[in-house]
Amino acid sequence: MSQTKRSPFQRSFYVANTMEIFERLAWYGMYTLLASYIMTPSSQGGLGLGNTERGLIMGVVPFFLYLFPVISGALADRFGYRKMFLLSFILMAPSYYFLGYAKDLTSFMSIFMLIALGAGIFKPVVTATISRTTDDTNRGLGFGIFYMMVNIGGFLGPVLAPIIQKHYGWQWVFIFACIWISVNFIPALFFYKEPERHAKDKTLKQVFQEMQQVLGNFRLALLVVPLLVLLVAFYAGFIGAQSTLLIVIFLVISAAVWDITVAKYSAPNSNKVTEHDLLAPVSLPWYLQKMRIGNKPFMIYLLILTGFWTVYMQIFVTLPVYIRDFVDSSDLVSILHSLSPWLHDVLTSVNIDILSGEISRLAEYYREVDIGQSPMALQEVIRTFSALDVRIPEHEIIHSFAQLNQMQLVTDSSAEALSKNLAIQWSTQYRQMNPATILSIDFLMIIIFQIAISHVVDKFKALPALIVGTAILSVSMLMQGFAHGLIFGGLFVCCGVMVFAVGEMISAPKSQEYVASFAPKDKAAMFMGYYFVSMALGNLFAGLLSGWLYGYFASQLSRPEWMWAIIACLGFVTCIAFYFFNKHFISDIQKQQLAQKEQSLSVA
Repeated sequence: MSQTKRSPFQRSFYVANTMEIFERLAWYGMYTLLASYIMTPSSQGGLGLGNTERGLIMGVVPFFLYLFPVISGALADRFGYRKMFLLSFILMAPSYYFLGYAKDLTSFMSIFMLIALGAGIFKPVVTATISRTTDDTNRGLGFGIFYMMVNIGGFLGPVLAPIIQKHYGWQWVFIFACIWISVNFIPALFFYKEPERHAKDKTLKQVFQEMQQVLGNFRLALLVVPLLVLLVAFYAGFIGAQSTLLIVIFLVISAAVWDITVAKYSAPNSNKVTEHDLLAPVSLPWYLQKMRIGNKPFMIYLLILTGFWTVYMQIFVTLPVYIRDFVDSSDLVSILHSLSPWLHDVLTSVNIDILSGEISRLAEYYREVDIGQSPMALQEVIRTFSALDVRIPEHEIIHSFAQLNQMQLVTDSSAEALSKNLAIQWSTQYRQMNPATILSIDFLMIIIFQIAISHVVDKFKALPALIVGTAILSVSMLMQGFAHGLIFGGLFVCCGVMVFAVGEMISAPKSQEYVASFAPKDKAAMFMGYYFVSMALGNLFAGLLSGWLYGYFASQLSRPEWMWAIIACLGFVTCIAFYFFNKHFISDIQKQQLAQKEQSLSVA
């Protein structure tokens, strides 16, 4: 039996993988700390914003990040991969640097959007490079190596960034992200060789025509886009509930009236619109067209998959803040110390000077307040200290602040000495594991087990694997709701992250594979290009949902378990939606494909 010889990888393949490591190192080093940074007090170098702003930033900006590749991919085919690589680095490097100096919501989102634009340019170009530098004999291995590089960068970022932050401060997290991105200029300029491109004449007009075929026409966008903008404006508090409802009603009624008015132009000879009509170029001007969905099964699938990504993104958007505010992870610190004192000192270090300064500042700020009789003030102090990876018991804070107030009546130097001693004592007794370090377990699990799990999952059809993986993700979300009530909460969170990683390894690859079961065979690649729209919407809804759920259930009611239960329910509802989608849509499509195949055979 003959065996096909695997082709060697081209040089640009290795260059692209190297650049992917550094790009992911920069992104995840920043992104896994972002939720904590946004809510860290400005006195500690953080942004000092609240839950609403956190949800807005982590929802809106990644939403655009996953939409940019639709256009940037076409631009890369037209102008060249190297130029687009360099453009992405030119955008990202200074933006990462200046992001650490942005001190208000507007400037932070503006600079963060530039990073999203650069990442949105980089993402399709590096993937296209892997595709262009491999062939049928080595493509599977090539993309396996590429996925491994993604997770290596994803693992190193959350491990290194907290260490940098504790020793040098928050700004250096962004400075190092700038450094990692800047390193990529070297391989892009001196080692990257432009691969052969097969769509050099693809214009933006063709891109928008493809969007109409797959997603829907411009009339549909005129309704959907304002509704999304309205949702964000309502969430941010720019517009009230009553005004929002009135505008929604107006937009929907206007779109319906518009459709009725132009109906005679869009279908003059027949009331029935065939699949051929949907995929054919539209000759009528856009304002004379009715609202039209491109490929209905694909669009419904994207909406269902949005639920999956909304649940998935909570590990980055919600979990870090939840761990910081509610979970006692001192058990992890003790375990790590018993296993490796050196790793314990590296991964769980506390900046004594900053902690001492915060003790003095908060004691002075609450000098006139009986903090033991003010639960809100006491909780605010606990959250402030938690941002420095120490979880101080309430009785300890009350007693220590009383001592500090007495010392300040004597001399300021005595109070400063006591603050220093308290900082040293607390850093030893109440030390916590940084949330980003816990999140790095997800990437480590993928690096170690992805190949083995993929080998097992490949034996099953895409839909059952996708449903099982989504259900496992939901179970992991449900597990997190119990962590804050356990004495081994840190270990339980780690177990939840491991369960999450298993669900991710099962479902994420299958979510793309499943598209092949209903996408037109001659347009499968085009449909996969718009698969990331679900990730864009998932990021948007994940950020907004997290901000609202955390603000109400966790912060106001102090019932974070209800928040995690709602997120888990969304995951289980997504599983049910996948099942009914397959039952009511895919079976019909497969019957149509079988009938078309039988008809073509009979004609032949």
